[in-house]
Parts: sequence; structure tokens; C-alpha cells
Amino acid sequence: MINREKDRIRRWLKQNLKSAPLPTSIKEARTNLEGLSSWVPLQPDTKVEPVMAGGVPGEWVSAPGAAADAVILCFHGGGYTMGSSKATQVNASFLSAASGCRALVIDYRLAPEHPFPAALEDTIVAYRWLLEQGIPHSRIILVGFSAGGGLALSTLVSLRDAHVALPAGAVLISPWTDLAGTGESVVTRAEADPWLTDEMNRYHAALYAGGKDLRHPLISPLYADMQGLPPLLIHVGSDEIMLDDSRRVAERAKAAGVEVTLEVWEGLWHVFHAFAYRLAEGKQAIEKIGQFIRMKLR
Repeated sequence: MINREKDRIRRWLKQNLKSAPLPTSIKEARTNLEGLSSWVPLQPDTKVEPVMAGGVPGEWVSAPGAAADAVILCFHGGGYTMGSSKATQVNASFLSAASGCRALVIDYRLAPEHPFPAALEDTIVAYRWLLEQGIPHSRIILVGFSAGGGLALSTLVSLRDAHVALPAGAVLISPWTDLAGTGESVVTRAEADPWLTDEMNRYHAALYAGGKDLRHPLISPLYADMQGLPPLLIHVGSDEIMLDDSRRVAERAKAAGVEVTLEVWEGLWHVFHAFAYRLAEGKQAIEKIGQFIRMKLR
């Protein structure tokens, strides 16, 4: 059966994002990304409240009836150079409704003004702040989109190494885990990917790394030791150049004894969940994430 909505979105992405000229400045790129989500409505009756999470700005996003003692700590995407809590409100509202938990979306610092490790420092501060507010570590789930997925994994590694109690689990959505771009899918999925290009990724990776080794295990957590990490749910589309970022992380995590569920969604693209308001597969993926979160927060 032909999925006309999926085909329409794919064509739109290719025409308006992949085929568009590269932005002339980071400011322009940020404005363009914010515009993509500005017209999408939140889930009905979602409550949004500004917050300072230990000095890191962000927003509480809560569906009706969301539990106050269970938190999704949400990290937006945008190549570490773009994105914001505001642009991620819609995704967070879907996650809150599906899981029955509040979502805390933070505005970690962005490169090139604030290269690595600024973003990672901010995610750690926000997590520790939740613990200080009396939220048990066993009632927190990390969720990251794209660069935020890699950041979530780096956050887990950093917390483990600092001997901080880890959250109940993490959801990595099309995670960017190898900023060196060594996966075969960078080449084999280049034509199929309607959104991203290796050129785009390398540009943002250089700005974030700030001259440091792209294979640094906290810049590219694919290369990190993953022993002792909590359960992971990884969602990725079959038609994205970063497919191998997810596959290889899943393999390495499993080899380290981590509970990992990898779901490759056939015929779909990078962070297709962002289209859940129109795309049936996006809604199904959000529901699966909600089930995972509820199961891990029992």
C-alpha cells in the first residue's frame, strides 16, 4: 500500500532542506531550524513553564495528568550549533502524553560560541539539579534527538565515571554518535536520505569539536566504554546517513552487557518522530517510546 503522506513529507524534505543552499551563517541556520517547528501545535492542553535547572535555562512541558515525580530529561537536536527548548516543545508534548511524565527540555549552550564540552557540562548540571529537587534517579529517563541523542549517551558515560546514580534508561532518536563520520551508511544511504548530507554534518562537527579529536569518546560516544550503562532504546530510520551511528552503538553496548533495543524503521528518515502530527509511523514510534518509559519507571 502506498503511503502518500510519507511520500509527501519525503519530497518536501528533499526539496526544502537537502536541496537548499547551505546557510550563510549560524544565525541563519538557527532561524531556519526554529521556523520548521514554529507552526506545529502542541498536544492539547499541554502546559509549558520556563525553568532554570541549576542555572541552565529550559522549559517544563507537561501533558494533562503527567506525574510530578517522573521526568523525561530531553536534549534537542541541531548539530550542537542549533536548536532550542522552544523548537522541541512539540516533540516533548508528544512524549509527555505518551509516557505520563513531565518533560524537562533544556537549552544547553551551543557551538561555535560554546564548543565541547559546554553542552555536556550543561546536561550534567541539569541532571544533578533534578536529583537535588528530590526526583529519584530511578524516575528519570534521558531522551535525545540527533545530536541530543549522542549527548544523552555522553551524559550517561560522564555520570557513570563520576559515580553519580544513573537514570532508569535512555531513548536515543537517530543519535549522532560518530562525528568523524566513519560509518558505511554515510555513503550507502547518501542518495536515500532526504534530509542530511555528509557535508552538513562535517561542518557542524568541526564547530562543536573546536579543534579536538572527533573520535574523543565524549564528543563521539560511539568510541566510549559503555559498561554499566542503563537500558537503551534506539530508534533510527533505514534511509539516513547516520544509520550506522545507531547500529554500531547498539552492537558495542550489547557487547558491554547493556540492555539495548534497536529499532530500524524501514523507509524512514532522520528524526521522523518530529512528524508525528501527520505521519502514522511517527505516532507509532512515539507510542513505543512511551511504553518503554512507562516500563522502565515502574
